Amino acid sequence: MDENFPYKDIIDLPHHQSAGRKHMSLYDRAAQFAPFAALTGYDDIIAETGRLTDDMLDLPDDVKDELDRRFVLLNSLIDEGYRPEVTVTYFVPDKTKEGGSFERYTSEVKRIDSTMRTFIFYDKDKELSGKVIDIGAIVAVEGEFIDEMI
Repeated sequence: MDENFPYKDIIDLPHHQSAGRKHMSLYDRAAQFAPFAALTGYDDIIAETGRLTDDMLDLPDDVKDELDRRFVLLNSLIDEGYRPEVTVTYFVPDKTKEGGSFERYTSEVKRIDSTMRTFIFYDKDKELSGKVIDIGAIVAVEGEFIDEMI
């Protein structure tokens, strides 16, 4: 060993272990530092930033007119006592970032409220009002009754 080595007097001494305390395992020593995470939530932020959203579609006038025809047809079927089952594709705004997603919902239509501009479906019990969807968010309406009549 080099004579100029600054720790030559202590390098060969045995490692100190307390006589009054039990030796801690490496697992327990590591566990002391586990609660400290400088970047807590960082992975969640990265995942949220990378999550893609869709933009709300600005529908062309001919598509809007077709939707209006379907709404009128559905209203007339409901007025005649039918319970038409339809599948509605609609836009749901994202709660945390700009944009949203398109979802589909299938059920029997209870009524179309033109004052509140909402689509109201029956719930599972078939007598109560269930899901309510804003008409402005709807981009497509499909159903056996509608497709046969249009």
